[in-house]
Amino acid sequence: MSQHTTSNLRLACVMVGLPGRGKTYISQKVCRYLQWLGIHTKVFNVGNYRRKLFGAKQDHLFFDPSNTSGLHQRKESANAAIADMIRWFNQEDGIVAIYDATNSTKQRRRHILEVLSKENIQVLFIESFCEDEAIIMDNIKQVKLSSPDYVNMNPEVAASDFISRINHYKLQYETIQEQDLTYIKMINAGSQVIINMIRGYLESRIVYYLMNLHTQPRKIYMSRHGESMFNLQGKIGGDSELSPRGLLYAKKLPELIKTHLGDKQLVVWTSTLKRTIQTSQGLNYPKLSRKALDELDAGVCDGMTYEEIEEKYPEDYACRDDDKFNYRYRGGESYRDVVLRLEPVIMDLERQRDILIIGHQAILRCIYAYFMNYKHEDLPYIKIPLHTVIELSPKAYGCEEKRYKVDIDAVDTHRPKPVKSKLSKQAQQEMKSGASGQKINNSPILPISPQFMA
Repeated sequence: MSQHTTSNLRLACVMVGLPGRGKTYISQKVCRYLQWLGIHTKVFNVGNYRRKLFGAKQDHLFFDPSNTSGLHQRKESANAAIADMIRWFNQEDGIVAIYDATNSTKQRRRHILEVLSKENIQVLFIESFCEDEAIIMDNIKQVKLSSPDYVNMNPEVAASDFISRINHYKLQYETIQEQDLTYIKMINAGSQVIINMIRGYLESRIVYYLMNLHTQPRKIYMSRHGESMFNLQGKIGGDSELSPRGLLYAKKLPELIKTHLGDKQLVVWTSTLKRTIQTSQGLNYPKLSRKALDELDAGVCDGMTYEEIEEKYPEDYACRDDDKFNYRYRGGESYRDVVLRLEPVIMDLERQRDILIIGHQAILRCIYAYFMNYKHEDLPYIKIPLHTVIELSPKAYGCEEKRYKVDIDAVDTHRPKPVKSKLSKQAQQEMKSGASGQKINNSPILPISPQFMA
């Protein structure tokens, strides 16, 4: 498998578009995607700088282009964000920065390009252009409920003010037509996409991701399979049947899903292993079994208990406790490998509307971490209990979560993060030098494995 490097690349993704076009949503999604892949990424939202410098309670007149005081303060906020972004690149080894602002005129875009080019930072403009009133109103509903500008404000008043703000920006808005710029233009939430002068692996990955992204509201439901016989026996991996309590959960699951979903359509994804397929049997929705959703491969430890692993492979057991995300089972996988395996699944997931994934603990941890922006070192310790449905609702400023527990007992398979490493000094030295062969390198996850693209 080829390796890609981003060590010498510094890329700024500069958002373009009127308010209410999903720029902040896109910014946060791209950031979480790249961070999930291990690429050092940060969003610089000019609205946050404006609120910090001049307060959040600014009505639409603040954004009127004839308001010279407001114009000066908005420029000051924008310049502060750019200065911080350049500082982050230089002092914190940033790889991808996302500059979230309207950047709605040719003059402003040219200025940003000149400033960043002097710093040897490549620029990719990302424009969200929309004339579909239904999409715009959906976005406004999302913004008025979640934007820091409208906290505790009457929703109708907030919507009216926001529409007035959009109208101010329309007076000067110029869509991207500059053919010497590197850009992607997403029209009407991605129903049409125009790209220009895209170059390099990382820009191509971001563009491919954006082409799969939509901004319409939807929900992702996740559930582990019902309790399995291997769960009861404390064994990992395998392809065991459900336990009696697991079968009872499978019977209760359709009622729980219908209660919270109503009559809306749903697609169900499972792995190819028996315990997820059995759990899905009572669900009267279209189903798809995906090999990429199979549980983390435990290699030679498959079918063993943790106590047996500790006894037979004590150094491996300690290595995994020391760095669970990067540790690769002998003949098996690491969590880092699973993230790589799941990238095409994430791409497909972003194209979907409401969906239910019935999966496994490690797999759902990786997917959950993508939506909730978990760090790699914390990902393997996310609590994904049995007999619980997790509902995720992606929003512009984050992702809302609800959990629905079915009243059926199950074993607790969660292992907390060790307080202190059990590694011997020799094993620690081997891991640092790469001699053990069990810990893979800590470079960003960039290559795509062809067998998982189907």
